[in-house]
Amino acid sequence: MFSGDTFKNIRVYWLAFVAYWGIILFGYDTGIAGGVVSQPYFETSFGLVNADGSINKSKDTEVSSNVVSVLQAGAFFGALGSAPISAWLGRRLTLIGFTIIFVIGAILTTVAGGSRGIAYIYGGRVISGLGIGGISAVAPTYVSECSPKNVRGRITGCFQIMVAIGVMISYFINLGVGLHMANSPNVWRIPFGFQLVPAGLMCLGLFTVKESPRWLASKGYVAEAITNLAYLRREPYDSDEVRREFAEIEAAIREEQEARKGLGLKEAFLGKGNFVRFVIAFVIFLLQQWSGQNSVGYYAPQIFSSIGYSGTTNSLLASGIYGIVKVVATALFVFFFVESLGRKASLFISAMGMGITFFIIGAILKTHPVVTPLAGQSAPPPSPSSKGMAAMLYIYVCFYSMGWGPLPWVYVADIFPTRTRHYGLAVGSGSQWLWNFVVAKVTPTLETDLGFKLFMMFATINIGGMAVFSLFLPETKGRSLEEMDIIFGSVSAESREVFIERALDHSEVKSQPSIDKQI
Repeated sequence: MFSGDTFKNIRVYWLAFVAYWGIILFGYDTGIAGGVVSQPYFETSFGLVNADGSINKSKDTEVSSNVVSVLQAGAFFGALGSAPISAWLGRRLTLIGFTIIFVIGAILTTVAGGSRGIAYIYGGRVISGLGIGGISAVAPTYVSECSPKNVRGRITGCFQIMVAIGVMISYFINLGVGLHMANSPNVWRIPFGFQLVPAGLMCLGLFTVKESPRWLASKGYVAEAITNLAYLRREPYDSDEVRREFAEIEAAIREEQEARKGLGLKEAFLGKGNFVRFVIAFVIFLLQQWSGQNSVGYYAPQIFSSIGYSGTTNSLLASGIYGIVKVVATALFVFFFVESLGRKASLFISAMGMGITFFIIGAILKTHPVVTPLAGQSAPPPSPSSKGMAAMLYIYVCFYSMGWGPLPWVYVADIFPTRTRHYGLAVGSGSQWLWNFVVAKVTPTLETDLGFKLFMMFATINIGGMAVFSLFLPETKGRSLEEMDIIFGSVSAESREVFIERALDHSEVKSQPSIDKQI
């Protein structure tokens, strides 16, 4: 896992660490809401309890789905809007801007309560969503563009580790306030207010990192691009490694400029070899969102209650353990297997494993239905069948974490050329948030109406959709970002070599007189 390359690329790892604080926000925000709205004090404070003390089920379901899903609605527009902003301002400044937007939304959700009703939470979640959506689209682009090809999958895959860490933190903060502050507004103010910590760390950290060399080169800032590339690779400005990598970058940009001179956005999406990449970016996230993971992630306390973990403490604790398993499984895969198994094999194995575990959960729930305790009764300990279903959920998230959790972000960041990468990530991220919104909105209703059939539905999608789809994807492991045009047929290998040789010659002539000055 750790080698000379790890320390050689330490500046890239630091850049990823800083950019991915925003992804902790992504995970935290997606995990926090389901636990907050399930707290009895929240339900009482926001009018979700009937006069006789029982929960108003229809109102509770509506508010739960709204609090969770309005974030995704905002994030959808943030992700799509990030593309032109990122192309204009650069990756780093765009991330700073979206972090500030997120902070404004987090403050609104934190101060809700009393005379400031549920509308403050809805409004704050929409604004936070705009920030999260932009961050989720730009951060993987930024990290991918700065990473060398031999560790790009590992570094880009850290995205999902940060998501998993954010989700896990949200579960345990909900558990902590539920145990120790259950009868105060802190059941939502502390969970929502904590978002300001990673947001602040990210904003400060972004002032310590460099702009993407690929973005700089695409804008014509050649000297600064080479300087930043040499800095990130910890190599001299005129080293063969830096010159060769920059020649590839420059060749890819020149090819696009020559082939698409005078052409606009339409050509970026529909140009040779591009349309299929946008289709992959859209579909891979559509399938990821319907894998079942987000239904479990957003509504973990409710899902664990549905399989027999009754009571707030039982369901929140089971959710917290789920979060820990997800972090550990994701980290093991990203650091040890992502560059050895390859993208296709990992996605296929992951989908098959998820489908099998969900079929088992559905079968157990069908044959051993859960008995819900009446209002006022203490929650019974989980039955053996409930423990078996919980174990299957933990195994399920291990399979999710070895493929369909981290790899869609890695794969979509892999396949686009520099000029269209921000559009590709925006489409992928927009698809992710669009279907994320749909899943978040319908899950409470599906869980109530379908019961065990919910797990059967997700199992069918896992095997019939995701496993089959993964077999048709081109393998990208170990290939440079500039080689993707060859894989997708935008340019021939021979033509690319000609451009690289030209760029190398051009780079030699241009950089020779000023190397001493740059160093």
